[in-house]
Amino acid sequence: MKSLILMFVFIALNNCTKQNNEENNPIPVVPVVNNEVNFWLTKADQSIKLQKQSGILAFGSAYNIYPTIEVDESQIFQTVDGFGFSLTGGSAQVINSLNADKKQTLLQELFGTHENSISINYLRISIGASDLDASVFSYDDLPEGQTDVNLAQFSLAPDLVHLIPLLKEILSINPAIKIMGSPWSPPVWMKDNNSSVGGSLQPKYYGVYAQYFVKYIQKMKAEGINIDAITVQNEPLHPGNNPSLLMLAPQQADFIKNHLGPAFQSATIDTKIIIYDHNCDKPDYPISILNDAAAKQYITGSAFHLYAGDISALSTVHNAYPDKDLYFTEQYTPSTGDFSGDLKWHVKNVIIGSMRNYSKTALEWNLANDASFGPHTPGGCTTCKGALTVNSSTNYVQNVGYYIIGHASKFVPTGSVRIASNITDNLYNVAFKTPAGKKVLIVVNDGSAATLFNIKYNNKWITTSLDSGSVGTYVW
Repeated sequence: MKSLILMFVFIALNNCTKQNNEENNPIPVVPVVNNEVNFWLTKADQSIKLQKQSGILAFGSAYNIYPTIEVDESQIFQTVDGFGFSLTGGSAQVINSLNADKKQTLLQELFGTHENSISINYLRISIGASDLDASVFSYDDLPEGQTDVNLAQFSLAPDLVHLIPLLKEILSINPAIKIMGSPWSPPVWMKDNNSSVGGSLQPKYYGVYAQYFVKYIQKMKAEGINIDAITVQNEPLHPGNNPSLLMLAPQQADFIKNHLGPAFQSATIDTKIIIYDHNCDKPDYPISILNDAAAKQYITGSAFHLYAGDISALSTVHNAYPDKDLYFTEQYTPSTGDFSGDLKWHVKNVIIGSMRNYSKTALEWNLANDASFGPHTPGGCTTCKGALTVNSSTNYVQNVGYYIIGHASKFVPTGSVRIASNITDNLYNVAFKTPAGKKVLIVVNDGSAATLFNIKYNNKWITTSLDSGSVGTYVW
């Protein structure tokens, strides 16, 4: 009994002491810090690939000497149409080789909006065959010596096997996806060398070829596929591909102002007409066409690749004709490339570079191919690596192109606008505001060492870091 009384006295004294201590020395309350910025990361060493990070990033005051990227939504630039790939005939063929369940899983991953999707919102397709089709074809192929000036034998049949059925499946997932069509060659009977490789369009067939575009757009629409834009010719200064066509700037201007533009107008077609569609080393090509007022009235903008020249060429054209749009439509990752080098270069130039130079799109080349980098035409590209490699009916793997585009397409929907952000040190970046009001900042560390840096927005900061060659997408 005595022990029990002593125990109660001890507890009472202890409680009194605890109460006095709490009154005199209150325990500090640690404020709860909520995450305000979501952050997805890809590392150059592939240890992390487009993964959401779990750390807390909250805006506050910054007192450090780290470089600062300031995002300013009061400065608005171009509206974004989308990010994506070329869905070549070869891409469609290998994707269709997957079994039904695996294909649906892949299509949802590519075009859906769930947590694990990259939400591609723009596709480029070929009008007729590209060099990454299994064979060469147009929509009006004839025996040698025959012509079809009324296009009575025009048919989408070659693409009804793989491309068009797959496009319909994609549209069932994302009905709003934008689609651009680009021809590699007209039917050979329209050309001056009667070959799928090189040669030029004969002037006597300019009007017929304009109607070829009209029929293409109308027949695709009848299949439920809206062609938002066409380029007049893929790589018009590269006549050595199979298929291909040489089309000099004066020829393209003549074709547009006297044939294609009036044909679209007469048929009440509102598909955008995009010129050039070739490398950044020749901005004089689209500028010379836009200098022709009769052609300019039909033209929405110019398209570019970056196998030569500098991405700033887009701004050269923008500064000459700020009322015309710009599109970045193709860049391939090579079979001989390495993940880290391709990730850094393509994000810096294709994603960030094109957008900072007023492009409405950033498109990589082939969406998918097989393990042998096929199919392709005889003489077509044998080293173009798809964003996906389809190995069997049940297996595909994501390559570097998937992550290059995914860091933008997953977060920047159609209708977003580019907003201002500054480049500091080796931290190349571009910022957007989405239709929902979210801010998106894509950053690549182009330096040789890991870098701590700040992101400043509305006079508040977060501090974060990226390893050399790593890519981060920040969303708030």
